[in-house]
Amino acid sequence: MLLVARTHAAGLAAVHRAVTDFRHEHPAGLDLDAVVLVADAPGRLPRPLAQRVKLLEAAVDVHRVPWVPAWRLGETDGSPPRGTGPLVRLTGRVG
Repeated sequence: MLLVARTHAAGLAAVHRAVTDFRHEHPAGLDLDAVVLVADAPGRLPRPLAQRVKLLEAAVDVHRVPWVPAWRLGETDGSPPRGTGPLVRLTGRVG
C-alpha cells in the first residue's frame, strides 16, 4: 500500500496521522510500502514543512514527486518527472 499526500501543512499532518495509525493497527496481510509526497507548489519546502518530511523519512520510505505544471491541466502523457525512477519501479507504472 502507498499513502499519498501533498506537501502542504494539512497534507503532511494527515499522512503523519495515517502512518501512526497504520503502525498501531492494520489489516492482516496489508503492508505500508511507502509514502508518496506530491509537491503542492514549485520550489523548495519551507523549513517547518521540510522538518516534517524528515520525520516521516525516519519512519517509512518516502518518495517525492516534484511540482509538474502540466499536471494541473490534466496533461499526464509525458515522461515521469526526473528523480521519480524508484517510485515508477515500485508501482510498475510509467503513465
